[in-house]
Amino acid sequence: MSDIQKTDMKPKYFSTAIWLVLVALTIVSFCIGETGMQGQDVMLTLLAITMIKSQLVANYFMGLYKTKLLWRGIMFSYFVIVGGLIALAYLKGIP
Repeated sequence: MSDIQKTDMKPKYFSTAIWLVLVALTIVSFCIGETGMQGQDVMLTLLAITMIKSQLVANYFMGLYKTKLLWRGIMFSYFVIVGGLIALAYLKGIP
């Protein structure tokens, strides 16, 4: 078996399971938004959900789970930096 075939081995329905998690997180985000809730805790919850979804997409649908730790770390750092800057901008705007 070649190296490529070994790294592509994952459960048969794994992508479907990841997709269902992404759909569930999207529905949770939508429901939180539709309730009209607001505040720091809600914003941080939605930001955390968004960061989890981005990491799932990067790892499993972009295929980063097959790459070296360095590349996964770069993407994770990007998500943390962007998410942190968004949180900082939001929190600085609160009187």
